[in-house]
Amino acid sequence: MNKQELIAEVEKLKDVITDASISIWNNPEISGEEKFSSELIKNILKNNEFKIYDINNVEYAFYAEYGQGSPVIAIMGEYDALPGMSQKKDIKHNPVIEGGNGHGCGHNLLGSAAMGAALALKNYIKQDNVKGTIRFYGCPAEETLNGKVEMIRENAFDGCDVALSWHPMNVNTPIYNSYLANNSIKFKFNGISAHAAAVPHLGRSALDAVELMNTGANYMREHVIDKARIHYTITDAGGPPNIVPKEAESWYFIRAPHRKDVTEITDRLIKISEGAALMTETEVSHKYVAGCYEMMPNKVLFDLTYKNMQEISGPDFTLEELQFADEIQKTVSEHQVEDDLNNYKIFKKYSMHKHVVSKEVAQETYLTGSSDSGDVSWILPMNCFLTACWPLGINPHTWQATSMAGSEVAQKGMLYASKVFVSIAYDLLNDSSLVESAKKEFSDKTKNNKYVLPLK
Repeated sequence: MNKQELIAEVEKLKDVITDASISIWNNPEISGEEKFSSELIKNILKNNEFKIYDINNVEYAFYAEYGQGSPVIAIMGEYDALPGMSQKKDIKHNPVIEGGNGHGCGHNLLGSAAMGAALALKNYIKQDNVKGTIRFYGCPAEETLNGKVEMIRENAFDGCDVALSWHPMNVNTPIYNSYLANNSIKFKFNGISAHAAAVPHLGRSALDAVELMNTGANYMREHVIDKARIHYTITDAGGPPNIVPKEAESWYFIRAPHRKDVTEITDRLIKISEGAALMTETEVSHKYVAGCYEMMPNKVLFDLTYKNMQEISGPDFTLEELQFADEIQKTVSEHQVEDDLNNYKIFKKYSMHKHVVSKEVAQETYLTGSSDSGDVSWILPMNCFLTACWPLGINPHTWQATSMAGSEVAQKGMLYASKVFVSIAYDLLNDSSLVESAKKEFSDKTKNNKYVLPLK
């Protein structure tokens, strides 16, 4: 089987891949609750001769393996949804269930494309008796940024030589420097309750402490690096206003391009929380919810991914599919569309991106979200690429992205991703120097900069 014939295997699996993505889209499960999604993919792989290995202490995490010997290629899949993103396949905001879950980040596509690639590669290995091993990794809880970190803690990726990953987006491009490192922390204040009108002088307000901490954090913004991001919500405001709040809680995300910056800013934020407690005569404690690394680039895998994305034809959309994408794009401002056109140096305005972003632009493109995929890139060589599954101007974590993730347009972007996966894996299975070069680059970069598990 040559590379083109392997790519054709994906087309033969089109119905299996598409049906899985739609089933997961119709049953959106948030992080930590992915029972249906994980079982669906696990059973498909099990029924296709893969051996299944559950990961200890990480619910709904597993890997499925086929083949023997090296290289061992990991293909990562995710399947968790987002709360509050419920949406029908529609050109207007139209929830299936008001406030319900929805695939606003397209993880129904992400997991299904990776699964399809694993199935096609199994057929190749079996038919041609190819030396090498394919592992599909079922990774839960990406949206809460702790699924893969916990899998690393359990040594789930031991024995892998390289890892391949992708994400649905609005352009076709490999990514190089990407993902912000992140700490997710909750701060809980404890004070003294009192009648807010009769004896307020006897109370010590935990909510006052939360507000003072937030004020301190906002003053700190001027004195951190430009690319740092600090977000918070008040998760417990203390109850009714006629009682001095005894308890209150805030939830912070601290993001920056490098893990060391996140650690430094987090240490300063903890001092601010202690200052707020001192001013209000309350007590404060903090709890790490999750933490993750930025993505470590691997030039060997980046170049290989770019080459293969260029070699494979992108999706051909029907007029009806493009009209649906056009209508979705009209729901956001022209400014948002222009931003994407400028960021990716795209000079022709249309809804669905059809080509591959230039290599120079791809190397400079930076995704400012966070992902626990970054942690995997710190323990073995890893790539990541994006394919266009929704129109330019549309961002993930929106109703528009949820709507598109259930559409025929996104399914074509998903199948393109599956073809890119098998094409990259074909090169890695047939040219051992690529794997060795990727591993050497990784070894050189991490020689004096080792990964430290960010879980506290």
